[in-house]
Amino acid sequence: MRQNPSFTLASEDGVKRVIREHPWMTIVSMTDAAGLVASHCPVLLDEDASGIVLLTHVGRPDEVVHELGRHEVMVIVQGPHGYISPGWYDANPAVPTWNFVTAHLYGTPELLDADENLRVLEALVDHFEDALPEPRRMRGTAENSAYADRIAQGTVGLRIPITRFVAKNKMSQNQPAETVDRIIAELEGDGPYASPALAAEMRRTHAALRAARA
Repeated sequence: MRQNPSFTLASEDGVKRVIREHPWMTIVSMTDAAGLVASHCPVLLDEDASGIVLLTHVGRPDEVVHELGRHEVMVIVQGPHGYISPGWYDANPAVPTWNFVTAHLYGTPELLDADENLRVLEALVDHFEDALPEPRRMRGTAENSAYADRIAQGTVGLRIPITRFVAKNKMSQNQPAETVDRIIAELEGDGPYASPALAAEMRRTHAALRAARA
């Protein structure tokens, strides 16, 4: 991913926030047998680990297809993104662009044993069910627990310690404040490219920039 100093996201804490808020990710492997391979999966942070450590699972036989544990993989996390029209700027000549936040994370996966895999699966279920008024727990009933144990045999748990990352937060930092405010207003509106999530990300970015300049 090409970097631009104006848009670089170098903060580990910033990358962790994006992971927490956007946990559906893409794992990309360069394999000996099949070349490039990609899979998609939900990911949690290991909050007790130092640095960035991802916990996830894949369905069999993805661990074989990816040759997991044999080489480094790239994990892509994609935050809010959207089209930015030059009509939201001013009367001066301009071209459209795309605002986004994303990170490419690199590390070699560690394959978990059956017990560790079950713990990761249960943590994933709890994490997403916690937001519901009546969460369905993996171990909520004896029947659910037995069913989960059977289904889990078709999955492989992964722990991925991240050794390096490249991240980008492109939120119109190269535009004047009045243009930024117009873009945010359009994103918060009801037009075809409205995106409240992207507007919120822009507000967060520019609030931090303005505070730093104050």
